[in-house]
Amino acid sequence: MPFMDHSSNGLNLGLITIPQSLMTQTGTASILLLLLAQKASQSALEAMGQASEEIFRGDRLPILNFPNEDELSRS
Repeated sequence: MPFMDHSSNGLNLGLITIPQSLMTQTGTASILLLLLAQKASQSALEAMGQASEEIFRGDRLPILNFPNEDELSRS
């Protein structure tokens, strides 16, 4: 069972001991990568949102010909 060995300042796994500095470096790198991934996904989602707004803007829709009131009363 892994436990922290205070005499060697690392994680003792029986046959090998992982230094505490290596665990800190690995944890820091993973957190930085997660932050970068979060920033990239946020900007990608914002771009997708802006693109979807462009699809539904009024100037891009076709002009529909509605019947006049005179045509409705004649039919």
